[in-house]
Amino acid sequence: MKEKILLIFMFTGFLLIPCKKSSSKINPAISKATGTVSNDTVILYKSDNLIIQKLSEHVYQHISFLNTQTFGRVDCNGMIVVNEKEAVIFDTPVNDESSAELINYLQKTNTIKAIIPTHFHDDCVGGLNKFNEFNIPCYASNKTIALLKNKGRLFSKPIQGFNKRFTLHVGDKKVYVRYFGEGHTKDNVVGYFPDEKVVFGGCLIKEVDAGKGYLDDANILAWPETVRKVKKAYPDSKIVIPGHGETGGTALFDYTIKLFLATPNKAP
Repeated sequence: MKEKILLIFMFTGFLLIPCKKSSSKINPAISKATGTVSNDTVILYKSDNLIIQKLSEHVYQHISFLNTQTFGRVDCNGMIVVNEKEAVIFDTPVNDESSAELINYLQKTNTIKAIIPTHFHDDCVGGLNKFNEFNIPCYASNKTIALLKNKGRLFSKPIQGFNKRFTLHVGDKKVYVRYFGEGHTKDNVVGYFPDEKVVFGGCLIKEVDAGKGYLDDANILAWPETVRKVKKAYPDSKIVIPGHGETGGTALFDYTIKLFLATPNKAP
C-alpha cells in the first residue's frame, strides 16, 4: 500500500528527540555490551555536523548532532547499507546541512536507492527535504506518515507507505524493515541486514547504561515486550545500532527490556 504526502515542508518548533575527512581507526565501545562490533571500525568522514564510520563490509553508521533544550547536544545514529554501488539509508541526519554532507559523500560512488525514517521525530526526518531535492525515494510506515501529517509535518515530495513489513534490494542483497509494536513511539520500526546480522533499532533500542530519554510519545508499558519480539526475531545479531550512543550486540536488547521494566519514574 502506498500513501502520499504532497505539499510544502514545514518546520515546527516542537522538540522531538529520545528521542573534513579522516581515515583514523576508532575503538568501538563494546566493553559495556556483549557483541561483535569489529575492531576494524573506521571513521571514513568527519565534520562538525556529521560522522560516517564503517562497521562491517556492507554496513556503515552515520552520526549527526541535534541541539536540544533538555538533553543538550545529542548524537543521533542512522544506518547505511551499501552493496554493488547502491545504498539504502535508515534515518536522515538531523537537518538539511548534515544530510547534504551524507548524500554528497555517498553519491560519489553509489546510487542512493532509498531513505527510510524509523519514526516521525526530527532525529529521523529532520533532513528529509534535502533527500527530496536529490529525488531520493522515501519509504516509511503508514503509521509514521499519519503521525507526520497530524503534526503538520508536510514535505515537498511524496512518502511511499508500507504497513508492518517492507523489503528493499541493495544490489543482489536485501534489507528488511519491520514493525514489532509500540515503544519509543507508536510507529517505531526496525531495520535488519541479514547477510551480516546487523540490526538498526533506532530509538526503540537504548545503548547500555542509557537513561530512558524523551518519553512524551512513548508507550512505556508496551516497550519491553516490543523489544522482546525484536530479540526473538534476531537472536544471533552481531551488531545492534541504537538510535543514540554506542553500538553493541544483543545486550542492548536485554538492557532496554530491563530499563523499561523498572519503575517509570526513573530519571532519564
